[in-house]
Amino acid sequence: MNNDATSAPDSPFRAEPTGRDLAPQFVLPLVVRIERAAPPARTDALETAARAVLVMLADARSMGEGEWAEAVRDWQDARIRKVVRRARGAEWRRAEALDGITVTGKTAEVRVFPPVPLDGWPKELAKLQVSGTDLDDPEPPAAADRSGPVLWMSPEVGMSAGKAMAQAGHGAQLAWWELTGEQRAAWHAAGFPLAVRTADPADWARLTGSGLPVVRDAGFTEIAPGSCTVVADHPGLR
Repeated sequence: MNNDATSAPDSPFRAEPTGRDLAPQFVLPLVVRIERAAPPARTDALETAARAVLVMLADARSMGEGEWAEAVRDWQDARIRKVVRRARGAEWRRAEALDGITVTGKTAEVRVFPPVPLDGWPKELAKLQVSGTDLDDPEPPAAADRSGPVLWMSPEVGMSAGKAMAQAGHGAQLAWWELTGEQRAAWHAAGFPLAVRTADPADWARLTGSGLPVVRDAGFTEIAPGSCTVVADHPGLR
């Protein structure tokens, strides 16, 4: 799923044109492994995708003079687009051979790659399908530990798993931007624990008005422009 998101005046998620649109546009590719016989659980895929974004942001190669740093800066200076594609079998093995990081959850595997220009995808990734990432939870996820980071998904907006994975990644990134260096280091050292849960409809208005980072989708795919999709609730931001 191809996604944008934001909450600031010149945000990477606003639907209307901003200064970010004048910059060259990049995209963060994520590939989720979906084998026919053993697809991942939906919630685990969302959580793994969110952690994958954080792992990429915190990697030494993404910082300073690291080999990915320029691409990451260019990507973050424009709209922080994310595209989730799916792979299995030989497709997944070819994706794993490319420069990137694989993050593993309980049932999910997600590989994140350095940002690439919108029209500059590696051929191994460009061939992968965007559609078909419809996943289910075999069992309802346990209640989230509200003392830790929670990415609250909108109870009002239906999304495919691929779209929701990208939105969860947006939420994690917005929280990362808002944290102090010390808070980022602590989250990183802990392994980026987080939960992704759908908010209670009765609680959604309070969450979106709480001052926590909110993802508002640009509306390029699936949902209407400006839709609030995720609230990033990190203890360091309360």
